[in-house]
Amino acid sequence: MDPEKIAKLKAQAAANRIGGKGTVRRKVVRKTKPSGAQDDKKLQGALKKLNVQPIPGVEEVNMFREDGNVLHFSAPKVHAAVSANTFAVYGAGQVKELTELVPGILNQLGPDSLASLRKLAESYQAIQQNQKRPSAGDDDDDDVPDLVENFDAAVNIEEKPAEETKEDNLEELN
Repeated sequence: MDPEKIAKLKAQAAANRIGGKGTVRRKVVRKTKPSGAQDDKKLQGALKKLNVQPIPGVEEVNMFREDGNVLHFSAPKVHAAVSANTFAVYGAGQVKELTELVPGILNQLGPDSLASLRKLAESYQAIQQNQKRPSAGDDDDDDVPDLVENFDAAVNIEEKPAEETKEDNLEELN
């Protein structure tokens, strides 16, 4: 082989060298992909252990929360194991206000549910009133006098009649 050709190849190899003796080893960092499919497999495995059966034809599911909002699932997957008293509802859920869903869900409720809905509406109104009360407390601040440098003198002024306070104020300033 030609010594010039070998020198040329060595120069090219040195320019393209990434690793070799004396270089720092780089660890390969593998980025984990979102394991949505893996979570679904775990869920299916847990449901299979409970011997659940799918319930077809469920169009929507509404879960009433204590704060007056509703967790609404449209077109969810529903599985049930009646022997274990277990129901699994999964899908895309949205938190909505009760007032948004009331007209559409009244025909789905039975007589027992209407009574509980009425109680829920009353508690929702109470929550709304409690949220409005702190803003009403701001009006009471009008009765509180502004702070002055000499607080004790301001207290004495309020306790004395108007004629005496003018004289006392003049004395205090001198």
